[in-house]
Amino acid sequence: MTDEAATPSIAVTVPPKQEVGVFADFAGIWHTPNTFVLDFLSLTSPGPQPQLDGDGEIVGAMPARVAARVRIPAEQVFQIIAALQTQADQWLEETGRSEPPEAWLPHP
Repeated sequence: MTDEAATPSIAVTVPPKQEVGVFADFAGIWHTPNTFVLDFLSLTSPGPQPQLDGDGEIVGAMPARVAARVRIPAEQVFQIIAALQTQADQWLEETGRSEPPEAWLPHP
């Protein structure tokens, strides 16, 4: 007899074309009232390119392209945060680091 109150498991299958994954240099995160959106971005140039800012001034900006966009229900974001924290703590322990690595983007 099965326990109907038990949480069902999920059998995950990754299609062969997606097994390698997509490389991203960083992520941008934003939300709507119902959805969180994670844009995984890859740099498209080795250095800043001139770009106009909101005030019409030329500034240097690192050009990037969205490599993958993932939309998740807003209710799920807290479980993802907890899972990321667990994995980050394990990574720190496994690598022997006492804190996350410094930001790698060029600083002016």
